[in-house]
Amino acid sequence: MMLKLFGFWIKTAILFLIRSARSTVVLSLMVVTAVTSLIFLSSLAVGVNDAMIRNSVSLYSGHISGFELPSGLKTETLLVEGVASVLKRVSIPVILSYQNHIETVILIGVNPAIEFKTTALREKIIDGKYIQNGERSILLGSQIAERLKVKPGDILDFNAESEKNKGQLKVSGVYKTGIDQFDRGMAFCPLFLIADGQSTWSAAIFLNDGVDPGSVIAAYRRNLPEAHEFKSWEELMPDLRQLIDLEYLSMGIVTILVFGVVSLGIACAFVIFILKNLREYGIMKAMGVTTLEMTLVIVMEVVLMNLAAILMGTIGGILVVLLVEKTGGIDLTAFTSHNRYFAVSGVISPRLTPYSLCLPPLVSFLAGLISTIWPAALVARKKTADILRIV
Repeated sequence: MMLKLFGFWIKTAILFLIRSARSTVVLSLMVVTAVTSLIFLSSLAVGVNDAMIRNSVSLYSGHISGFELPSGLKTETLLVEGVASVLKRVSIPVILSYQNHIETVILIGVNPAIEFKTTALREKIIDGKYIQNGERSILLGSQIAERLKVKPGDILDFNAESEKNKGQLKVSGVYKTGIDQFDRGMAFCPLFLIADGQSTWSAAIFLNDGVDPGSVIAAYRRNLPEAHEFKSWEELMPDLRQLIDLEYLSMGIVTILVFGVVSLGIACAFVIFILKNLREYGIMKAMGVTTLEMTLVIVMEVVLMNLAAILMGTIGGILVVLLVEKTGGIDLTAFTSHNRYFAVSGVISPRLTPYSLCLPPLVSFLAGLISTIWPAALVARKKTADILRIV
C-alpha cells in the first residue's frame, strides 16, 4: 500500500515537471552544466597534482630515497612488489678545475644506462649528450659549466679526499633544470669512477603507478635485517604535500560555492513555479492532501529533476575528461616554465578519481535537497482557503 502511494506521488511530481517543461529544462541545464564543469575541473586538479608529483620524482629523486645504505646491500633486494626500478648512487664532494677556474660540487656516480632510461634528467640537457658507461666523462649543471667556462669536449680536473678519486674527466654534456640545487651544485659521472672504496650508497626508488610509498617502506622494514633510512617524497617535500592538500581543499570550496549558487537558483525558480501553479496546490489541499504529502511532492520534483540532470552532467563530465586525455592533455608550459614542480613537463592530463567523479554530483544532490526548503515551506504555511481566495 505504502509503495503504491509513494509511486503515485512520484508520478504526480513527474507530471508537474512535464507540465512546466520549459522551467524544468532550464533548471536541468543549469545543474548539468555545473556538474559537467566541476567534474572536469576536479579531474584537472587531480591531473595538476599528478603532474607536480611526476615532475618532482622523475627528474632525479624517485618516489622513495634510501640513505647511507651498506655496500653489501644489493639493489635487487629492494625490488619488492610495486617497485619499478632501483637506482644506485654514490656521491662525494669534489673540486673541479679548468684552467684558472675552480668550483666545489657534489659529484654523483650513477649507472648511466639505467639512469638514462628511468629519470628525466636527460630531457634537460641543453648541450652535448648524456654520460656513457665506461667513459671518463662528466655531466655538469649549467651554472657550474658557466662558472668553469667549459663546454662539451673540454677536459677538466677533479680532486677529492681519496687518492683514488682524482684525475681528469671529459665534459660530456650540460643540463639545465632551472633548480639551483641541481644546476649549481651537482654533477654526474659513471659509477665506476668513484664507487671503489665507498662504504655506503644511496638509492632512488621508482614505483609503479598507483603504488603507495608507505607500503613499500613498510615492506623494507619487514624484510631487511637491519634498520635503514628510507623516506618517501612526501617526507622529503612537505611543501609539495601541503600544496596538493591545499588544491583539494580549494576545489572542494569552489564546488560548494558553485552549487550553493545553483541551489539558490533552483529554490527561486521553484518558488516562482509554485506561485504559478498555486491553484493546483490549493485544490490538492482542499481534496485532503496533507502538508507532509505536499512537501513530499515538491521534494520529489526537485530530486527527480536533480537526479536526471546529475546523471547527464556526470556523463558529460566523463566524456570531456576522456576527450582531453585522448588529445594529449593541456599544455601549460608557457605558464609553468619557472615552476620547479613542472621542471620536466608542463602538460596536464585530467584524471577521473572517486574524488573528482563523486564530489560534484554528491554536493549537487545535497544542494538540491536544501533548495526544497523554501518552496516547501511556502506551500506548507499557506492555508487552503487563503490559496483559493488568492487564485
